[in-house]
Amino acid sequence: MAVRTVDFRSDTVTKPTESMRNAMANAEVDDDVLGYDPTAQRLEAEMARIMGKEAGLFVPSGTMGNLICLLTHCQIRGSEVILGDNSHIHVYENGGISTIGGVHPRTVKNNEDGTMDLHLIEAAIRDSSFEILYPTTRLICLENSHARSGGRCLTVEYTDKVGELAKKYGLKLHIDGARIFNASVALGVPVHRLVQAADSVSACLSKGLGAPAGSVIVGSKSFIARAKILRKTLGGGMRQIGVLCAAASVALQENLVKLEGDHRKAKLLAEELNKIKGLKVDSAAVETNIVYCHILKGSKVSRTHLCKILEQHGILVLPEGPMRIRFVIHHQISESDVHYTVSCLQQTLAGEAEENGDIKHLMNGFKHNLYL
Repeated sequence: MAVRTVDFRSDTVTKPTESMRNAMANAEVDDDVLGYDPTAQRLEAEMARIMGKEAGLFVPSGTMGNLICLLTHCQIRGSEVILGDNSHIHVYENGGISTIGGVHPRTVKNNEDGTMDLHLIEAAIRDSSFEILYPTTRLICLENSHARSGGRCLTVEYTDKVGELAKKYGLKLHIDGARIFNASVALGVPVHRLVQAADSVSACLSKGLGAPAGSVIVGSKSFIARAKILRKTLGGGMRQIGVLCAAASVALQENLVKLEGDHRKAKLLAEELNKIKGLKVDSAAVETNIVYCHILKGSKVSRTHLCKILEQHGILVLPEGPMRIRFVIHHQISESDVHYTVSCLQQTLAGEAEENGDIKHLMNGFKHNLYL
C-alpha cells in the first residue's frame, strides 16, 4: 500500500492551491463572449504585456490555442505550415489543423535540441510560381520549450533567425509556448524577448504555472479579433471565464517564481537516476522540468514492470517508447519526493538484479545436477 503519491505524469496534474480556489470563488465575472468579463480582460491584458504583444485571448486549452492561431494565419484552405516532425502540434493535437482547418503540415526534422536546421526550413518553403501544383506556404511554427526533446529551450538568436527567414518569404511565425515561461527562466531571458520575432504565441497556464485550466494566445489587435471569432466557432466561448482566469492570475503571481526550483529538482532527479545501475539519463539535456530516463538493455526489467512497481509505491510516471520513461517536475513535487522516488527505483532495480542472480544460480545448479 502506497504511503504517498508522487505524480510525475505531467505538469498538468497539479491541484488548485487554496489561494486559487479563493480567487475563483470571489472572481468578478460577466459574459466573455460579449466581451464584458473583467477578470478575463485583466488576465489577457497582462499576458499580452508580458509577451510584448498588443492583445491576448483566453482559450480553454493549448491545443485549441494552437489550432486557432494556425487557422487565423492560414484562412485559405490548402495552405501549408512548416513545423517540426517531433513537435506537439504535429504529434499530439489530433491532426486538427488538417481535419478542421484544411491546413497541410510540411514537417522538417527536429534536432535533439528541438531546433530545425534553417536550411531545411528554407528548403521546405514552396515555390509560389508552382502554386498550380503545390500548397501555399504561409506559416512556420516553433515550440519553446520543446517537450519531446526533453524540455530543451530555443534561444533568442535561433528564434530571431527563423523570424528573419519568415519575413524574407512573406510568411508568419507562430510559437507554441506551452512552456515558454520555463524556457524564459532557464535561459535567463524575458519572455517578451524570446517571442519578439513571433506573430502569435500560445502560452499554457495549466502546465508549469499550475493553473487548473486554460491558455492565452497573443498577437496584434487585428489578429486577436479574428481569433476570437474562431474561438466561438470551435466552441471555446465559455461565458463567465473569469472564474478560471482568476486562478490563472494567481498562478502568474505565485508560481512563476517557483519554476527555477522545478528545474533544479529536475536536474537533481537526473543526476540521481544516473547513479542507478540499469538506468541512463542525458543530464546535459535536462534544461527545464522534463527528464527522460532510459532503461538499459542489461537491466533485466521491462518498462511496463518498472512502471507497475513505481505505481505500487505511489509514484506515477508516463512511459515513452519501449525503453523510456518520462518524469515531469511541477511545483507540487518536493525535493523529498525526488529522493523518495530515487530510493524506490534503487530498491526495485537492486531487487530485480538479486532475483535474477538467484534464478541464474539455481539454473546453474540444476544443469550441474543433470550431469551428475
